Amino acid sequence: MATGLLRVLEWVFCIYFATHIPITLFLDGQQVFPEWMIPQIFIDVNHQYQRDFKDAVTANAPEWLMPFFWDEVLLQLPFFFVGTYAFYKGSCSWVRVPCLVYAVHVATTLQPIMAYILLHDFSDESPEYPGPATLEERLKLLAVYMPYFIIPVMMIITMVFSSEYNGSDERKQKLY
Repeated sequence: MATGLLRVLEWVFCIYFATHIPITLFLDGQQVFPEWMIPQIFIDVNHQYQRDFKDAVTANAPEWLMPFFWDEVLLQLPFFFVGTYAFYKGSCSWVRVPCLVYAVHVATTLQPIMAYILLHDFSDESPEYPGPATLEERLKLLAVYMPYFIIPVMMIITMVFSSEYNGSDERKQKLY
C-alpha cells in the first residue's frame, strides 16, 4: 500500500479523474453531443464560463480542435472511470501503462491549445464570445487549462519513477 507523498498523489489523480467525468459529459461534450442531450443548466454554465474567461477555444472551437474533443469523449472518458477506481484503491500497478498512454496523450494535446491561447489573434471572434485580448486575460484562461497539463505530467513522473508503479521492487526481488 502506498504511503506518504505517493498516496497524496494517488488521491490527487483520483479527484482529477472523478471530476473530469462530469466536465467531459456536460461541458466539453457540448462540442460533440447534440444540444438536446445536454441539460439546459449545463449549456448555461458553459456559456457563462466562456464569457467570464473569454474562452473562444471552446465557444468558437476551430476545426483543428474538434478531434481533441472527440478523443476526450470516446477515448479518455472511459479511462476516467478506470483511473478513478485505480487511484482510489491505490497501488494498482496494472494502471501504469494505460495511465502513461493517457497522460502523454493529454500533455501533448494541451501544448497546441496553450499555444493557441497565448498566440492566436482573437480580434475577429464572435462579439458574444470574444477571445482574450490582453496578456492578463490570456494568462487567466491559461490558468484554467494548466491543471490539465500539470497533473498528467505529474502522472508521467509518478508512473516512471515510483517503485510502486514501475515494478523496480519486483525486479530487485527477482534478482536476489
